[in-house]
Amino acid sequence: MFDVDFFSVLAYGQSLIMLTLTLVAGIASTVALIHAAIQRPDAFPAVDRQSKVIWVSILAAATLFIWFFGAVNFLGIIGVVAMLVYLVDVRKRVDDIQGKSWFSKRA
Repeated sequence: MFDVDFFSVLAYGQSLIMLTLTLVAGIASTVALIHAAIQRPDAFPAVDRQSKVIWVSILAAATLFIWFFGAVNFLGIIGVVAMLVYLVDVRKRVDDIQGKSWFSKRA
């Protein structure tokens, strides 16, 4: 009744996983870019990191790499690494020095 090829189902599943990874990484990179863009410029050198202009540029390039090349391509992986460095290290320090938090109401 149905002529389903195992390899076509496998390829469809793989494509769905790649699309999901790209969407998640692309959204996270866009959020990181917006976060970096709205921070005070003096907060970045205060935590011994690159300037705001450099981080916004890096994250803009990372976002473009992820959306145009996918999250599992060579340039996409470079974008994912840059985004993760910002979200895991730089964002936390910049928020701490400014007394901000993503999930609480303190200002």
